[in-house]
Amino acid sequence: MLIVANFLQAIAVVLDYGLTFYMWIVIAGAVLSWVSPDPYNPIVRFINTATEPVFYQIRKRLPVNFGGIDISPIVVILAIVFLQTFVVNSLHGLARSIVLS
Repeated sequence: MLIVANFLQAIAVVLDYGLTFYMWIVIAGAVLSWVSPDPYNPIVRFINTATEPVFYQIRKRLPVNFGGIDISPIVVILAIVFLQTFVVNSLHGLARSIVLS
């Protein structure tokens, strides 16, 4: 059972790091939307490629444009925080409960 607990713990840690990394990409995408960056820059293209499909899905489902301000990055960040709080902490707790039983 220790192997299963360690596996769940590892999944929780990797998921937490991945969500944190994506949150920083979303923040960078929001900051880039305030300026006019070079669209041919590979970093700008990567950030747009990584964030725009998610932003598009949110914009399609929710009215997230208030007074010309797009709040879809805020919705994505709140979803990431929810996933980190709920899913990651649940996986950590599940791993602890397996070790204790």
